[in-house]
Amino acid sequence: MNIDHQWKDKVVLVTGGASGMGRDLSLALARAGARIVIGNRNPALGQAVIDEITNTGGQAVFQVTDISKAEDCETLVQFALNTYGRLDAAFNNSGIQREFGCMHETSIEDISDTIDVNLKGVLYLMKYETAAMLKNGGGSIVNNASIFGLKGMPNTPEYIASKHGIVGATRAVALDYAKQNIRVNAICPGPIKTPGYDRVTGGDDHMYDDGVPMHRIGQLYEVTSAVIWLLSGQASYVTGTILSIDGGMSAE
Repeated sequence: MNIDHQWKDKVVLVTGGASGMGRDLSLALARAGARIVIGNRNPALGQAVIDEITNTGGQAVFQVTDISKAEDCETLVQFALNTYGRLDAAFNNSGIQREFGCMHETSIEDISDTIDVNLKGVLYLMKYETAAMLKNGGGSIVNNASIFGLKGMPNTPEYIASKHGIVGATRAVALDYAKQNIRVNAICPGPIKTPGYDRVTGGDDHMYDDGVPMHRIGQLYEVTSAVIWLLSGQASYVTGTILSIDGGMSAE
């Protein structure tokens, strides 16, 4: 699929763009001519992605952002507007997962942090992104939920709750703006080969094979291609959709 013609000079905001799925999407869209705005907590990692893009002739800027803070989300969107004058698309990708444990063992801090980043952060971002997109006549948002936004898993109740919340919020906001040319969708990835996956598994690419009908983990490009499609005009009649990218896990 040749995507270059439709992305040239479009402004795309990516949170969690310094690694994993966010980084891969940022690099792909920058190669297609988009202007990338990355929000991330880690300034060194964020700047490294910016340098990688700009050193090959692309356009990208970075803003240190903690999406659990509404003011940081507002500042990030305003930074995009101040830098490039508009906002066309957003991939709300940042998220955290704390230590595994049963509900009675889960700390108040872990519950609060997980909901603040994973759920409230996405709501804050959508608040300011939709306001910006209304000014230029529309746009497209994709939220990164998880396969566990569609099903349960033991020993991580706060994470499951946050991801189910993203799914619900996506559907609700999609309905709010369906007549205003702003499309809002979500992806629900299964196990994907990312630095976060490697931290959990110790780099074992086959640890979860038996839990996936396709009997393998996903690769970054398989997520990136789906997100690009959802963000693009090729998905112009798609809003409020929750797209599983999980090797068949949600079908079981």
